[in-house]
Amino acid sequence: MRVVLATSNRGKQRELAALLAPLGLTLELSADLGIASPEETGTSFEANALLKARHASRLAVLPALADDSGLAVDALDGGPGIYSARYAGLNSDDAANNARLLAELAVRPASQRSARYCCVLALVRHADDPAPLLARGSWEGHIALERAGEGGFGYDPLFIPQGYGQTVAELPALLKQQHSHRALAAARLVAQLRAGALGGAG
Repeated sequence: MRVVLATSNRGKQRELAALLAPLGLTLELSADLGIASPEETGTSFEANALLKARHASRLAVLPALADDSGLAVDALDGGPGIYSARYAGLNSDDAANNARLLAELAVRPASQRSARYCCVLALVRHADDPAPLLARGSWEGHIALERAGEGGFGYDPLFIPQGYGQTVAELPALLKQQHSHRALAAARLVAQLRAGALGGAG
């Protein structure tokens, strides 16, 4: 089944393609289809994921999958949260976002840097699907005192998962694929799909 993935992020495409491989889906990036991202006006990961999925589905005339994810830091009252991708500004990149996070937490000791990655996946059969599938996952950890590692993307060089002493960017990619917030959300989505929740997607 062809499904448009509502993102231009090839890192997310690689992760989700691997996680959803058991379903035999072909994930096509919306950016490769000439579909620009919509303005993310939702106030939650769920709302933004659904907004992006419906937008991509409407323009591609295909079932659509969208991911809305981010980092929630307790000392920042859950920030940057839904603004994670644009934390340092509308067109900011990973390096700028990481730099701002380190600056915001500069006076916080390791004991006050608890955080979690959050992910919501939304899948719609068509743009006006009245029963979209939503799946949520989270990955607990804390924020490092400085960047470390070259792997992954986003805040991976700063996020140390619970039970580990290295950032996600330093750990094997397979570990993230198996244990991350996105992995948990994808597993829950797969369970729903295997139960027949996408019947008639065509």
